[in-house]
Amino acid sequence: MTTTKTLCFVIAALSSYAALIYRLCQVRRSWRDNAYRALVITLLLQCVTFTMGVVVMGSDSFLGVGNLAILLMHLSAVAVCVTAQIILLHWSTADEEAVRKTRYWLITGIAVTALLIALFFIADGPGRPPSDFNTGSGQPLILTYLLVFITSQAVPCVTIFRQCGPYARMTDKASLRQALRLLSVAAVVLFLYCTARTVNILTAAAGFDIGAWTVLASLFSAAGIAILSVSLTISSWGDSAAKLLNWAHSYRSYRALYPLWRDLYESSPDIVLDPPGAAVSDASDLNYRLHRRVIEIRDGWRDLRPYIDRTVDGADGGAAEPGASEEFRQAFAEAAQIRRALHAKRTGALPDDNEDAGDFHDRDTDNFTAEVDWLTKVASAYRKLDSAR
Repeated sequence: MTTTKTLCFVIAALSSYAALIYRLCQVRRSWRDNAYRALVITLLLQCVTFTMGVVVMGSDSFLGVGNLAILLMHLSAVAVCVTAQIILLHWSTADEEAVRKTRYWLITGIAVTALLIALFFIADGPGRPPSDFNTGSGQPLILTYLLVFITSQAVPCVTIFRQCGPYARMTDKASLRQALRLLSVAAVVLFLYCTARTVNILTAAAGFDIGAWTVLASLFSAAGIAILSVSLTISSWGDSAAKLLNWAHSYRSYRALYPLWRDLYESSPDIVLDPPGAAVSDASDLNYRLHRRVIEIRDGWRDLRPYIDRTVDGADGGAAEPGASEEFRQAFAEAAQIRRALHAKRTGALPDDNEDAGDFHDRDTDNFTAEVDWLTKVASAYRKLDSAR
């Protein structure tokens, strides 16, 4: 159990350091922004919190003072909650209101910090076993200290969760909406940490042993901080990541369509506008080439209409894997239809029933994304049929 708790502290610390380093790389262009400064301070405090957590798991004292690492960990955790609330205020409210509410949160944070320090030393925190700060050990002052700390963590989780939903719906920036939604998820997970930690403390005070379930608090804490670190940085890299994912999806589709496009091109070379074989150079070039590939596949498909045998339409849907959806079965049927039509065109054998029955089974060719997804399924089925043959 000690190993698991140490690992959770390490994960939380590493995610905090990664987020801090990433944000510090933007310091030259963003330092004048109040929200940015609050963000850097929050991430720095997160690093201190979980670095102290790792120290606690390895030593009973810090700088020669017993349990000092525990106190610093708790105080920096309080500061993290306060600064996270301040960041949300700067993201979502007007400057004057943000300044007024920031003052309230700062005063609250200072008061809680002073109370925790006073309780720690009045209860002889430096002279107690570290385990007392996990369970309270039935000591009223230690129990009060721990419950004040947990309350200082739970209240901001509730306020952040309540504010993130409405603010996310109000903003026009997609990256900020993502950040606010992730922040609300982090608030929920961290509130679960507070709940689990409270259960641990109260059951120990009542003399109940819940065994390995006590580790849930550490797991919720590590998960919540990792999500929080992502939410505090995603507004700056979220758009770039989305573009990268879109590019990767487009590139996979472009490559997946190649076997079908190649055979249609060999059958009808006139469908190609640009000479084939050039490498994709950038995102705009890929977008253009993917559009051209879809258009050329459709043109090649049209050229095959006189060779499509309508009497066996859909007969090869059974070639799909057992349990495949109706859409995949139709993709296999159309792929088989194309394969037969290509063979008929190569041999010059016109089917008896080759009347033009319309355009591509009434597919919505105006929705390019849906069109690419559908043709990718047909191309995948076409490749599988070729392999089976």
